[in-house]
Amino acid sequence: MAVTRCTKMAYASADDMVFGKAVTPVKTGLGLEIGAGYTTPEVNYAPRPEAGASKEKLIKEYERITTDIMARMVQIGAPAVVLETEHVQQMSNHPDWGAAVAHAQKTIMEDYHDEYGIKCALRHTIGDIRETRDFLALRGDKYSVFMEAFEQCAQNGADMLAVESMGGKEVFDYAILRNDMAGVLYGIGVLGSIDMEMIWQDIASVAKKNNVIASGDTDCAQANTAMFIAGGLLDKNLAHTLAIIARTISAARSLVAYEAGAVGPGKDCGYENTIVKSIAGVPIAQEGKTSTCAHSDLMGNIVMQCCDLWSNESVEYHGEFGGTTVQCWGETLAYDCALMNVALDSGNEKILRDMFVASDIYRDAQGYVLAYPNAYRVGQAIAKDGNDIYLRAKNAAIECINIVEEGARGKLELSRFEAKALADAKAAFEALTDDKEKFMSDCLTKYKQEVKVFKPENYDL
Repeated sequence: MAVTRCTKMAYASADDMVFGKAVTPVKTGLGLEIGAGYTTPEVNYAPRPEAGASKEKLIKEYERITTDIMARMVQIGAPAVVLETEHVQQMSNHPDWGAAVAHAQKTIMEDYHDEYGIKCALRHTIGDIRETRDFLALRGDKYSVFMEAFEQCAQNGADMLAVESMGGKEVFDYAILRNDMAGVLYGIGVLGSIDMEMIWQDIASVAKKNNVIASGDTDCAQANTAMFIAGGLLDKNLAHTLAIIARTISAARSLVAYEAGAVGPGKDCGYENTIVKSIAGVPIAQEGKTSTCAHSDLMGNIVMQCCDLWSNESVEYHGEFGGTTVQCWGETLAYDCALMNVALDSGNEKILRDMFVASDIYRDAQGYVLAYPNAYRVGQAIAKDGNDIYLRAKNAAIECINIVEEGARGKLELSRFEAKALADAKAAFEALTDDKEKFMSDCLTKYKQEVKVFKPENYDL
């Protein structure tokens, strides 16, 4: 598969973006369309640790999870559902385990679809197993097992293939702890993009061969790490202004999947997805207020603004008063989607979208930048130099800084700690070269010396 860079926006204006509608909807699974005028819940879950003891136990656990979700959706009259199975390491390290789980899940889903007409689809997110105990090993022996996991899931019932890829993480982890913005840009924007270009061409050809959907990637390994370290309004481990800069850079990286053949839906934990959707026009999954089972965030409503799938991030399978966890969280997601869908049906979607935004936009710099009018501006900054993975990521960061500065002159409150971090970051980005080759060679020299676990051969450098 060839890589086709995105150099223009999918939408003529930010106001054209809304939940439940994408420029290029995706048909998948059993009667489901994503981004075609309605939103659908995507339930995400993890087996209990003891279920991973054997292949048989794991299959049984996923059968219970799948039956529970499908039964509850039918019980409450939900018209559609997506199940996302994020592989535990055994399922990707032993591709036949993942394949057996996919087959077992799909069989149950087909039964419910045939009996009750519920539209549904199965997404499998392969674990990025390309590491040894000490190093990322993005090329080499693990790569063939990694690809085999995609292949076998595609052959055995998975409708959509996804991954949360790790490229660049070794440099990013080092840089983010030192407020080193060049390192964050290099780790996410350059190394992450280089790695994704390789894997997504391969994933897309596996999907094509097996007539399934190559869906998308997310910068969970880096931008979400920054968001989690940044924490809430009392936390000062990492400035939220730096976390949102990392997030906007990650949009330039997550975009690569779609340039290399993926078609969406983007994955739930990619908070950068509104930016990506503005450029690529693909449907996206998002998570926010209904993923508090997995983590807290400062933009729980705002991220619903343009979602096509609405997800709970992940929840461990066990009992609650109201049923099992997947039933409780699945039901909540389904009711959220029912509200969005009635807004779409009655022509009120832009009002509801703008309410989602208004409820969070001034809570924190991260939500402020991801509000769709601002996310669209970041998208434009990326598309402007879409052919240069370095420049477009740098543009995203600089536009992000401009947006936060504008916000701070209005209703967005920044503490002294946040304002200083922003000013320092601005100085760092303004000092960077516009020459990709110079930046790449300077960074290669610097991080090869400073980061013991950085292996340039992972990126063919």
